[in-house]
Formats: sequence, structure tokens, C-alpha cells
Amino acid sequence: MANTSSAKKAARQRIRRTQVNKARLSKTNTFVRKVEEALASGDKDAANKALKAAEPILMRSSQKGIVHKKAASRKVSRLAARVKALA
Repeated sequence: MANTSSAKKAARQRIRRTQVNKARLSKTNTFVRKVEEALASGDKDAANKALKAAEPILMRSSQKGIVHKKAASRKVSRLAARVKALA
């Protein structure tokens, strides 16, 4: 257990940040899943709309440090390629 007041504060902050990060990651995964579901259904318009909604969420999560910047870019690139190939 933390002994100093600064260590106790750091522990409180870590708990709060963990909750925020989990929420952001969950939101990111939800938006990606919506794109993949639209791709699975074969609906190009829905897939395009879902991709346009998911891209800023992914990039914002990379800016916040939830996912790595290159991992987010790779995910967007691969989803975009799958949407484009749906034609």
C-alpha cells in the first residue's frame, strides 16, 4: 500500500485513468465492430458510413495513447481497403 501522500494520490489517479482508458478502448472497438458487421452484411453504403465514423475515433484514441499511432493507421487502412474491395 502507498505510504506517502503523493503515492496515494498517484494510486487514485491511476484508477481514474484506467477507467477512462477502458471506456475509450471499448468505444473504439465498438466503432470498428460496426464497420466489420457492415462488411459482413455486404452493404457498401453502410460500410462507408461506419468507416467514416470509425476513422476519427481510432485516430483520437491513438492521440490519447490508447492504441499505438501506427496500429490505428494500419487498422483504418485495412478497413478502408476492405470497404473499397466490397464493390
